[in-house]
Amino acid sequence: MMIGALTYTLVPMGAAMAGAVAATLLKPSIVTVSAIQHFAAGVIFAAAAGEILPDVMHEGSPWPTIIGGAVGVMAMLLIKQMEAFAKGSIGLLTMVGIDLVIDGLVLGIGFAMGTSTGILLSIALTLEVLFLGLTVANELIKVISSRFKIVSIIAGLLFLLPLGAVLAVPVAALPKPVITTFMAFGLIALLYLVTEELLVEAHETPDKPWVTALFFTGFLILLVIEEVAV
Repeated sequence: MMIGALTYTLVPMGAAMAGAVAATLLKPSIVTVSAIQHFAAGVIFAAAAGEILPDVMHEGSPWPTIIGGAVGVMAMLLIKQMEAFAKGSIGLLTMVGIDLVIDGLVLGIGFAMGTSTGILLSIALTLEVLFLGLTVANELIKVISSRFKIVSIIAGLLFLLPLGAVLAVPVAALPKPVITTFMAFGLIALLYLVTEELLVEAHETPDKPWVTALFFTGFLILLVIEEVAV
């Protein structure tokens, strides 16, 4: 499980690096960034609904869901409160770092539940982390002139992703109800990412029909991939 999770963290890490390099070289338009955010939100929502939600629902006991969901909600609200106080580049890097640790944790738990779940979560998180690379690079460009320094900072930050996956390893040895508790936490984290981060920022620009359609395109593509994989 650990080797699989760590191996698949390389994919989103590579995507984030590609996004960072693209942002420093090409400076994508706000419409392009919004389109990526919509597509990524659709893919992540499909991963949460298709992979994590069924495992949580079929546990047969409501308490793991209640406990994990409650902790997840409190953690996401705390992160949201921290975002209100943390300003500028340092605040952004702090929030992205926390998000990457949680993403790695969710990915590691996904592999604990099954290889197919882990792979589909890896696909979803790859698109999310690609967006993070674009966002952080665009923010750092305002205060750092060196492209090399920008890419280096993002590269260092990305090592928090496999760290989160390593933290998930002990979870795999725990009883099933405890794993379900962690999965419920991960479910809340992914839903928060979609509803309070990706889509909120995506709608800061004027909506275009084709951009909005990318949310549903991403959702359907991951559903099809899941059906083919099964």
